[in-house]
Amino acid sequence: MLIKITPDKTKHLIQNVINEFSTFALFQELIIFALLHIIRFILMTKFSGFIPSKLPSIGTSIFATMSQLANEHKAINLSQGFPDFDCSDKLKELVHHYIKKGFNQYAPMPGIMPLREIIAEKTEFCYGAKFNPNTEITVTAGATEALYAAISAFVREGDEVIVFEPAYDSYVPAILLNGGTPIYGSLSGKDFRINWDETQKMVNQRTRMIIINSPHNPTGSTLSAEDMKRLEKITKNTNIIILSDEVYEHIIFDKKEHQSICRFPKLAERSLVVSSFGKTFHTTGWKMGYVLAPENLTSEFRKSHQFVVFAVNTPIQYAVADFLKERDSYVNLPDFYQQKRDYFINAVKGSRFNLVPSSGTYFQLLDYSRISMEKEEDFAIRLTKEYKVAAIPVSVFYHGKTENNILRFCFAKGEETMDKAAEILCGI
Repeated sequence: MLIKITPDKTKHLIQNVINEFSTFALFQELIIFALLHIIRFILMTKFSGFIPSKLPSIGTSIFATMSQLANEHKAINLSQGFPDFDCSDKLKELVHHYIKKGFNQYAPMPGIMPLREIIAEKTEFCYGAKFNPNTEITVTAGATEALYAAISAFVREGDEVIVFEPAYDSYVPAILLNGGTPIYGSLSGKDFRINWDETQKMVNQRTRMIIINSPHNPTGSTLSAEDMKRLEKITKNTNIIILSDEVYEHIIFDKKEHQSICRFPKLAERSLVVSSFGKTFHTTGWKMGYVLAPENLTSEFRKSHQFVVFAVNTPIQYAVADFLKERDSYVNLPDFYQQKRDYFINAVKGSRFNLVPSSGTYFQLLDYSRISMEKEEDFAIRLTKEYKVAAIPVSVFYHGKTENNILRFCFAKGEETMDKAAEILCGI
């Protein structure tokens, strides 16, 4: 026979027990308080209704999973894409300065005007493109928020969005949450190029958006001027919007020039360009980015943006606005990261891993097919647990978990970290 235990009966029972053992009122009250909290915890139930998940196939991101695994096994973490070195002392001092001056309340929804103005100057300096700070530039809480807000603003139920795989893992969930259908294209060859002939065949009346990413995460490939011309031809006389993820715009190697959408006026008039100060200034934890777009696209973007975050960190905006006046803060970034890429490449040359060329980002792909034919996730987990080096399996960037025996390693690290990791990798 089951006895139904209620909080009131429990309290009465506890009171009787305490009366037998104590006459101290304060002690009684403390015990009752503690035991009632325990009982409430025990009696807590889960939601009993049906939960129709909007993302039934999506779990915890691979980045969180591998970083947690690295922590548990005290492994060198070359998985998640963040530096293990600090940002500029001057930038930190500027943030502190504006906090002390009292710039701690809501910023304007589109971002503070001094920052938008210096972003306009930077964009014209880098790409020769003019954007109106008032109507065409929006400061965002990092690039992922910008991507989500952009997709939310334009993708409707039944719309199709072309995504090139391997693809950064936030694109598809955002499409699905907004009722869209991802249409998958594949980057082909060892240099991970877009097949534009195949892309043309994917385009139809339902195509709402094409998402591009250059420099590309996770592969390190970059789009050329010819790629942009092909994209322009495909989208001509259509209503297709381009979402251009350019967060690694300043991390590009071998004297290549970043082919931003901003350089191509016919593309720019139908595009939202996403950039990230986190990547540029080694401040991924600050979550600070921005979106460039024509006025009519910006107007729709801001409608979505304002109800995702409304406004972005105020003192950091003022600090970044001041810091951007020093162009060396981003002009010298390609050389800074190319030195790190080359250092890591040289350090692992003696290993059995095969290098896949990286033209940008702070990621290096390594092919392990001479070592094992395990699935990428299995090998990445074993590498973390047994050898104490964490990396990201590239298969997770494909919806069908395509296997190529390739892992992604982050080289935004100090030389000591890279040396330790390379020594282990060379011993496998």
